[in-house]
Amino acid sequence: MHKDNPFIGRQRELAKLRQVLESRVASLVVLKGRRRIGKTRLAEEFGRPFRVLFFSGLPPTEEENAQMQREYFAIQMVKQLNIPTPRTNDWSDLFWTLAHYIKEGRVLVVFDEISWMGMDDPTFLGKLKTVWDTDFKKNPQLILMLTGSVSSWIEKNILGSTGFVGRISLEMTLEQLPLFHCNEFWREQKDRISAYEKFKLLAVTGGVPRYLEEIVPSVSSEENILRLCFQSGGLLVKEYNRIFSDLFHKRGHLYSKLVSRLAEGSCTLEEVCAALKLQRGGRITDYLYDLETAGFISQDYTWHIKTGKLAKPRKYRLKDNYLRFYLKYIAPNLSRIEQDRYEMNPAQWASIFGLQFENLVLSNRKRIFDLLYIRPHDVVWDNPYFQKATKSRRGCQIDYLIQTRDRTLYVCEIKFSQHPISAGVIEQVTKKMEAISLPRGFSIRPILIHVNGVSDEILAAEFFSRILDFSQLLQPPPESDAGV
Repeated sequence: MHKDNPFIGRQRELAKLRQVLESRVASLVVLKGRRRIGKTRLAEEFGRPFRVLFFSGLPPTEEENAQMQREYFAIQMVKQLNIPTPRTNDWSDLFWTLAHYIKEGRVLVVFDEISWMGMDDPTFLGKLKTVWDTDFKKNPQLILMLTGSVSSWIEKNILGSTGFVGRISLEMTLEQLPLFHCNEFWREQKDRISAYEKFKLLAVTGGVPRYLEEIVPSVSSEENILRLCFQSGGLLVKEYNRIFSDLFHKRGHLYSKLVSRLAEGSCTLEEVCAALKLQRGGRITDYLYDLETAGFISQDYTWHIKTGKLAKPRKYRLKDNYLRFYLKYIAPNLSRIEQDRYEMNPAQWASIFGLQFENLVLSNRKRIFDLLYIRPHDVVWDNPYFQKATKSRRGCQIDYLIQTRDRTLYVCEIKFSQHPISAGVIEQVTKKMEAISLPRGFSIRPILIHVNGVSDEILAAEFFSRILDFSQLLQPPPESDAGV
């Protein structure tokens, strides 16, 4: 399986899963993360040495119901176990039947998209828990893996449920791949393709493995984007609607509205409510939490530098590059794309490349630490930083600020330009540094992170403590860290 697409990255996650094998009892594993992030592929790779059974839930539709989920589960059981069709009127019967056929030997059973399986039947998880206690766990070599893209459902109904307390051996959330692993998808040609060429494609796909698998290294980024995003039938043409209909079903349009607002830039909860003309309350907060746990947005906090305590307000940021690219360039041209009548204009994309570049950098913080010689355990806080203006101080917004235990602030300016960065950036960063309320005894070091080079004037000024090139993020860290 997947012989044409080698398994890339996830070595740390595989190592954690393999540690589970060392236990002498049946193990319950929960694996969650964004759609297309590689949960199923990781389970396949982990299960290669032994027997694996996969059961997937049906995507939610208007017609789908609990009985249809049970029947589909039974069909998968018949196909994989070569048995007569079991009774489908009760989940307990299905789980007991499955337990009978996996009572011996090393077996990995995967319930993929478990929220789809159980969302229409309030008894589903209770019956699963009962059969786990009475039957499944009798096989000390069994691993039952529950996966899902609706992470908030898993958090509430499994991880936060008293019924599963003490039963979960391992919980993992898959994030986007680090950039140095993304680089591997260009395969043998990765050393012959420029960092900027790669950036243009990563600005659309982010570090989502399923999207990266579609890269054809022998053609340009523009040609890859044209095929994926601007031709009828392209993977990323319909992906947006699948995300919101499959994950959030009837409320998909509400989540889409929230994402559309965040595509314009980070904003506070109050700004989200004002833009969408919604009352601030539990429901809107729940929707944002769902998007956050599903891996599409992040909640960026700021802090008081002197005390290290968190400050308000927090801002929500659309961290998923594909969603922003879809909303800005695919959605407005969808009818023409579906008729194969759209003429792509890459020159227009530059208007959002700055935000896309920031997302790629912020998703690779550990690599930034490596390049700045910062040990992760020395970091007090790191995040986009925003300081509100008051009568006694100016406001400022910093793309990425790192505060370390030795009382050093690293002011990171993440700058995209289609041309080498000009010396004007020095004045911009100087104003931000002067606006920061810097406590006594703190050092401050300006850092520039760029993608297309810097001018000779910047180098001659020796203003920046470090200048990091995007190409450095595409290179693996030294020694054993490259596997993480």
